[in-house]
Amino acid sequence: MPEGDTVFRAAHRLDAALAGRLVTRSDLRVPEYATVDLHGLPIHSVGSRGKHLLMRIGDVVLHSHLKMEGEWRVLRPGQKWPKPAFRARAVIETPDATAIGFDLGLVEVFAASEEADRLGYLGPDLLGPDWDAAEAVRRLAATPEVPAAVALGDQRNLAGLGNVLVNEVCFLRGIRPDRPIGEVDLPATVDLARRVIHANRDRLERTTTGDTRPGRRLWVYGRAGEPCRRCGTRIRHTRLGRNDVELRDTYWCPSCQP
Repeated sequence: MPEGDTVFRAAHRLDAALAGRLVTRSDLRVPEYATVDLHGLPIHSVGSRGKHLLMRIGDVVLHSHLKMEGEWRVLRPGQKWPKPAFRARAVIETPDATAIGFDLGLVEVFAASEEADRLGYLGPDLLGPDWDAAEAVRRLAATPEVPAAVALGDQRNLAGLGNVLVNEVCFLRGIRPDRPIGEVDLPATVDLARRVIHANRDRLERTTTGDTRPGRRLWVYGRAGEPCRRCGTRIRHTRLGRNDVELRDTYWCPSCQP
Protein backbone atom coordinates (compact mmCIF):
# COMPACT_ATOMS: atom_id res chain seq x y z
CA MET A 1 0.00 0.00 0.00
CA PRO A 2 1.39 3.46 -0.89
CA GLU A 3 2.44 5.39 2.20
CA GLY A 4 2.21 9.04 3.09
CA ASP A 5 5.46 9.96 1.35
CA THR A 6 4.24 8.40 -1.92
CA VAL A 7 0.90 10.22 -1.75
CA PHE A 8 2.68 13.49 -0.88
CA ARG A 9 4.79 13.24 -4.04
CA ALA A 10 1.76 12.33 -6.15
CA ALA A 11 -0.14 15.36 -4.85
CA HIS A 12 2.74 17.70 -5.61
CA ARG A 13 3.11 16.29 -9.11
CA LEU A 14 -0.61 16.71 -9.77
CA ASP A 15 -0.63 20.19 -8.26
CA ALA A 16 2.20 21.31 -10.53
CA ALA A 17 0.36 19.99 -13.60
CA LEU A 18 -3.21 21.01 -12.78
CA ALA A 19 -3.47 23.87 -10.29
CA GLY A 20 -4.69 27.12 -11.81
CA ARG A 21 -6.18 25.42 -14.88
CA LEU A 22 -9.79 24.85 -15.89
CA VAL A 23 -11.20 21.36 -16.26
CA THR A 24 -11.98 20.63 -19.92
CA ARG A 25 -13.29 17.12 -19.26
CA SER A 26 -13.96 14.93 -16.25
CA ASP A 27 -14.86 11.26 -16.10
CA LEU A 28 -15.47 9.61 -12.73
CA ARG A 29 -15.87 5.89 -13.32
CA VAL A 30 -17.59 4.90 -10.11
CA PRO A 31 -21.38 4.47 -10.07
CA GLU A 32 -22.20 6.95 -7.33
CA TYR A 33 -20.37 9.81 -9.04
CA ALA A 34 -20.59 8.84 -12.71
CA THR A 35 -22.88 11.79 -13.49
CA VAL A 36 -20.68 14.41 -11.79
CA ASP A 37 -19.47 16.92 -14.38
CA LEU A 38 -16.56 19.17 -13.40
CA HIS A 39 -16.16 20.74 -16.83
CA GLY A 40 -15.27 24.42 -16.73
CA LEU A 41 -14.42 24.51 -13.03
CA PRO A 42 -11.05 25.83 -11.80
CA ILE A 43 -8.60 23.49 -10.12
CA HIS A 44 -7.48 25.41 -7.03
CA SER A 45 -4.96 22.93 -5.64
CA VAL A 46 -4.06 19.29 -5.14
CA GLY A 47 -2.84 18.24 -1.72
CA SER A 48 -2.47 15.27 0.56
CA ARG A 49 -3.42 14.44 4.11
CA GLY A 50 -1.80 11.27 5.32
CA LYS A 51 -2.61 8.71 2.63
CA HIS A 52 -5.52 10.73 1.21
CA LEU A 53 -5.27 12.76 -1.99
CA LEU A 54 -7.47 15.85 -2.30
CA MET A 55 -8.10 17.60 -5.61
CA ARG A 56 -9.90 20.89 -4.87
CA ILE A 57 -12.00 21.84 -7.90
CA GLY A 58 -14.48 24.71 -7.86
CA ASP A 59 -16.48 24.35 -4.66
CA VAL A 60 -15.98 20.58 -4.36
CA VAL A 61 -13.22 18.15 -3.47
CA LEU A 62 -12.35 15.08 -5.51
CA HIS A 63 -11.09 12.74 -2.81
CA SER A 64 -9.18 9.58 -3.66
CA HIS A 65 -7.30 6.91 -1.74
CA LEU A 66 -4.78 4.69 -3.48
CA LYS A 67 -5.38 1.67 -1.20
CA MET A 68 -3.20 -1.26 -2.34
CA GLU A 69 -2.70 -0.77 -6.07
CA GLY A 70 -3.78 2.75 -6.97
CA GLU A 71 -1.79 5.50 -8.62
CA TRP A 72 -2.26 8.79 -10.43
CA ARG A 73 -0.53 9.42 -13.75
CA VAL A 74 -0.10 12.77 -15.51
CA LEU A 75 0.05 12.61 -19.30
CA ARG A 76 0.30 15.09 -22.14
CA PRO A 77 -2.91 15.64 -24.12
CA GLY A 78 -3.29 12.77 -26.57
CA GLN A 79 -0.50 10.70 -25.01
CA LYS A 80 -1.12 6.95 -24.96
CA TRP A 81 -2.34 5.66 -21.62
CA PRO A 82 0.16 3.39 -19.82
CA LYS A 83 -2.59 1.06 -18.53
CA PRO A 84 -5.85 -0.31 -19.95
CA ALA A 85 -8.79 2.10 -19.86
CA PHE A 86 -10.90 -0.28 -17.76
CA ARG A 87 -8.48 0.25 -14.86
CA ALA A 88 -9.10 4.02 -14.77
CA ARG A 89 -11.38 5.26 -12.00
CA ALA A 90 -11.01 9.02 -12.49
CA VAL A 91 -9.95 11.22 -15.40
CA ILE A 92 -9.40 14.97 -15.17
CA GLU A 93 -8.35 16.85 -18.28
CA THR A 94 -7.11 20.42 -18.72
CA PRO A 95 -5.74 22.12 -21.84
CA ASP A 96 -2.21 21.12 -20.82
CA ALA A 97 -2.50 17.73 -19.12
CA THR A 98 -4.57 14.64 -18.48
CA ALA A 99 -4.56 13.17 -14.96
CA ILE A 100 -5.70 9.56 -14.68
CA GLY A 101 -6.30 7.70 -11.45
CA PHE A 102 -5.77 3.98 -12.05
CA ASP A 103 -6.99 1.25 -9.68
CA LEU A 104 -8.00 3.75 -7.01
CA GLY A 105 -9.43 2.17 -3.90
CA LEU A 106 -11.70 5.13 -3.19
CA VAL A 107 -13.14 7.91 -5.32
CA GLU A 108 -15.70 10.37 -3.97
CA VAL A 109 -16.79 13.97 -4.37
CA PHE A 110 -17.99 16.21 -1.57
CA ALA A 111 -18.45 19.91 -0.89
CA ALA A 112 -15.26 21.79 -0.06
CA SER A 113 -16.90 22.99 3.15
CA GLU A 114 -17.03 19.36 4.33
CA GLU A 115 -13.33 18.58 3.99
CA ALA A 116 -12.38 19.23 7.60
CA ASP A 117 -15.24 17.13 8.94
CA ARG A 118 -14.75 14.28 6.46
CA LEU A 119 -11.09 13.85 7.41
CA GLY A 120 -11.39 15.01 10.99
CA TYR A 121 -10.86 11.50 12.35
CA LEU A 122 -7.26 11.45 11.11
CA GLY A 123 -4.41 12.08 13.50
CA PRO A 124 -1.78 14.77 12.93
CA ASP A 125 -0.27 14.54 9.44
CA LEU A 126 3.43 13.63 9.59
CA LEU A 127 4.04 15.60 6.38
CA GLY A 128 1.42 18.31 6.88
CA PRO A 129 1.41 21.85 8.23
CA ASP A 130 -0.81 20.75 11.11
CA TRP A 131 1.76 18.35 12.54
CA ASP A 132 1.46 18.16 16.31
CA ALA A 133 3.80 15.68 17.97
CA ALA A 134 2.21 16.10 21.40
CA GLU A 135 -1.22 15.25 19.98
CA ALA A 136 0.17 12.16 18.22
CA VAL A 137 1.72 10.99 21.51
CA ARG A 138 -1.55 11.64 23.34
CA ARG A 139 -3.53 9.55 20.85
CA LEU A 140 -1.07 6.67 20.96
CA ALA A 141 -1.06 6.69 24.75
CA ALA A 142 -4.86 6.46 24.85
CA THR A 143 -4.76 2.75 23.93
CA PRO A 144 -1.74 1.45 25.86
CA GLU A 145 -2.52 -2.24 25.32
CA VAL A 146 -2.51 -2.12 21.50
CA PRO A 147 0.57 -3.68 19.81
CA ALA A 148 3.09 -1.03 18.79
CA ALA A 149 2.97 -1.87 15.07
CA VAL A 150 -0.83 -1.68 15.05
CA ALA A 151 -0.96 1.60 16.96
CA LEU A 152 1.66 3.28 14.76
CA GLY A 153 -0.17 2.22 11.61
CA ASP A 154 -3.54 3.45 12.85
CA GLN A 155 -4.23 6.64 10.89
CA ARG A 156 -6.37 7.94 13.74
CA ASN A 157 -3.20 8.30 15.81
CA LEU A 158 -0.86 9.83 13.26
CA ALA A 159 -1.51 10.08 9.54
CA GLY A 160 0.93 8.91 6.90
CA LEU A 161 2.75 5.84 8.21
CA GLY A 162 2.13 2.71 6.18
CA ASN A 163 3.14 -0.85 6.94
CA VAL A 164 6.65 -0.59 5.50
CA LEU A 165 7.63 2.41 7.59
CA VAL A 166 5.87 1.04 10.69
CA ASN A 167 8.06 -2.06 10.53
CA GLU A 168 11.19 -0.04 9.88
CA VAL A 169 10.53 2.45 12.69
CA CYS A 170 9.99 -0.41 15.12
CA PHE A 171 13.34 -1.89 14.10
CA LEU A 172 15.20 1.41 14.36
CA ARG A 173 13.79 1.97 17.85
CA GLY A 174 14.45 -1.62 18.95
CA ILE A 175 10.73 -2.25 19.55
CA ARG A 176 9.26 -5.70 19.07
CA PRO A 177 6.13 -5.04 16.94
CA ASP A 178 3.74 -6.86 19.29
CA ARG A 179 4.96 -4.98 22.35
CA PRO A 180 2.12 -2.87 23.88
CA ILE A 181 2.41 0.73 22.74
CA GLY A 182 2.04 1.85 26.34
CA GLU A 183 5.47 0.37 27.11
CA VAL A 184 7.18 2.35 24.32
CA ASP A 185 9.03 5.67 24.56
CA LEU A 186 6.37 7.51 22.60
CA PRO A 187 7.99 10.94 22.11
CA ALA A 188 11.18 9.35 20.76
CA THR A 189 9.27 6.96 18.50
CA VAL A 190 7.00 9.67 17.09
CA ASP A 191 10.02 11.91 16.46
CA LEU A 192 11.81 9.12 14.60
CA ALA A 193 8.71 8.32 12.53
CA ARG A 194 8.53 11.91 11.36
CA ARG A 195 12.24 12.08 10.56
CA VAL A 196 12.10 8.83 8.56
CA ILE A 197 9.09 9.84 6.47
CA HIS A 198 10.54 13.31 5.84
CA ALA A 199 13.83 11.77 4.72
CA ASN A 200 11.88 9.80 2.10
CA ARG A 201 9.43 12.51 1.10
CA ASP A 202 11.30 13.47 -2.07
CA ARG A 203 12.83 10.08 -2.91
CA LEU A 204 11.45 7.81 -5.61
CA GLU A 205 13.03 4.79 -3.91
CA ARG A 206 12.32 4.65 -0.19
CA THR A 207 15.23 3.75 2.08
CA THR A 208 15.62 3.48 5.85
CA THR A 209 19.13 2.03 5.83
CA GLY A 210 20.66 4.97 3.98
CA ASP A 211 21.66 2.60 1.16
CA THR A 212 19.74 3.21 -2.07
CA ARG A 213 20.96 0.09 -3.88
CA PRO A 214 18.24 -2.46 -4.79
CA GLY A 215 17.85 -5.07 -2.06
CA ARG A 216 19.67 -2.92 0.50
CA ARG A 217 17.12 -0.20 1.24
CA LEU A 218 15.19 -1.70 4.18
CA TRP A 219 16.17 -3.27 7.48
CA VAL A 220 13.44 -5.84 8.04
CA TYR A 221 10.36 -5.33 5.88
CA GLY A 222 9.87 -8.17 3.39
CA ARG A 223 13.00 -9.97 4.61
CA ALA A 224 11.58 -12.94 6.53
CA GLY A 225 14.22 -15.64 6.98
CA GLU A 226 17.06 -13.40 5.83
CA PRO A 227 19.89 -12.35 8.17
CA CYS A 228 19.53 -9.09 10.05
CA ARG A 229 21.76 -6.47 8.48
CA ARG A 230 22.92 -5.43 11.95
CA CYS A 231 23.44 -8.69 13.88
CA GLY A 232 22.88 -11.60 11.46
CA THR A 233 19.90 -13.11 13.31
CA ARG A 234 17.18 -14.42 11.01
CA ILE A 235 14.31 -11.97 10.48
CA ARG A 236 10.95 -13.26 11.68
CA HIS A 237 7.48 -12.71 10.29
CA THR A 238 3.95 -12.65 11.65
CA ARG A 239 0.72 -10.78 10.99
CA LEU A 240 -0.78 -8.15 13.27
CA GLY A 241 -3.90 -6.00 13.10
CA ARG A 242 -6.85 -4.54 14.96
CA ASN A 243 -8.93 -7.48 13.75
CA ASP A 244 -8.75 -10.43 11.36
CA VAL A 245 -9.67 -8.25 8.38
CA GLU A 246 -6.89 -5.74 9.01
CA LEU A 247 -3.97 -8.12 9.54
CA ARG A 248 -0.69 -6.78 8.12
CA ASP A 249 2.60 -8.54 7.46
CA THR A 250 5.02 -7.74 10.24
CA TYR A 251 8.77 -8.35 10.37
CA TRP A 252 11.30 -8.03 13.17
CA CYS A 253 14.72 -9.12 14.38
CA PRO A 254 14.39 -11.03 17.68
CA SER A 255 17.86 -9.89 18.78
CA CYS A 256 17.68 -6.20 17.84
CA GLN A 257 14.04 -5.83 18.89
CA PRO A 258 13.76 -7.64 22.23
